[in-house]
Amino acid sequence: MNITEVRIWLVKKPDSKLKAIASVTFDQAIVVHDIKIIEGAEDLFIAMPSRKTGENEYRDIVHPINAEARAVLIKAVLEAYHEECSKAE
Repeated sequence: MNITEVRIWLVKKPDSKLKAIASVTFDQAIVVHDIKIIEGAEDLFIAMPSRKTGENEYRDIVHPINAEARAVLIKAVLEAYHEECSKAE
């Protein structure tokens, strides 16, 4: 599958660790909404859409199956985020 579009919505709260929300389209056929871009202790990372279970844990609704797919997704989302931040300046 190829990533055909990444949309970014910046979060306008300066003190928030949540920096943006992304939607990623694959092969112009499938879209995954609500991917979070979060500021971690050392760097930005992405959190996949998740839901709360009955045990008060969060489980991903959708996620990459292997490291290669995860790396491609992270790279595409963070590049789009940095590009959107540049436009906002």
